[in-house]
Amino acid sequence: MTELARLKFYATQPHPCSYLPEEQATTLFLDPSQPMDVRVYAELSEMGFRRSGEHLYRPHCQQCSACIPARIPARDFQPNRQQRRILKRNEDLQVQAVRPVFSEEYYALYARYIERRHADGDMYPPSREQFSTFLVRELPFSLFYEFRLAGRLLALAVTDVLPNGLSAIYTFYDPDEERRSLGRFAILWQIGETTRRNLDAVYLGYWIKSCRKMNYKTQYRPIELFVNQHWTLLT
Repeated sequence: MTELARLKFYATQPHPCSYLPEEQATTLFLDPSQPMDVRVYAELSEMGFRRSGEHLYRPHCQQCSACIPARIPARDFQPNRQQRRILKRNEDLQVQAVRPVFSEEYYALYARYIERRHADGDMYPPSREQFSTFLVRELPFSLFYEFRLAGRLLALAVTDVLPNGLSAIYTFYDPDEERRSLGRFAILWQIGETTRRNLDAVYLGYWIKSCRKMNYKTQYRPIELFVNQHWTLLT
């Protein structure tokens, strides 16, 4: 185990919460001068940390504990009837792993997705700088998974491959292909990829019970939540 006690962390000043408008959020960051070591990252993921761009962070709010880290134990996952239909509906897609780079093709899809699906969020309006800062990082453990139909890019999943599992950083997709449920399919595919790599879990980031946009995360069962410093199965 890495001596995590030697790492330095910094907390931000309170700022408006992106998910609960009535709350003030505080974020704990790993010292940005600390090299992005995959072993440290994996250990911190076990404690509820996530990556955004070049930073590892987790919520550190004094008055609120609504953001709960969630992960799917991949080997125990069994798709339900709806998820099996989604898998079948997307059998015609080709998936390829590539290194994270900026391309106009990627950005065009990202911009359409943000404009159509998240115009009410803090990522709107999209920009090339925002896209690059958030998602395009040449890290040895980071991949872009392209989902294509006859060469046409339908979705892209930004994923980190860690010793303990896959961390699903972000997925964006063609908003005109709603019938395919591409966001859900990307998670299902990453669960399968986790088992193919003989890893343990898919880390989904944070779940907030009262946030409607996060309800989809608990549709994958079994799912574990990081509560009181322990991973616990949601029943």
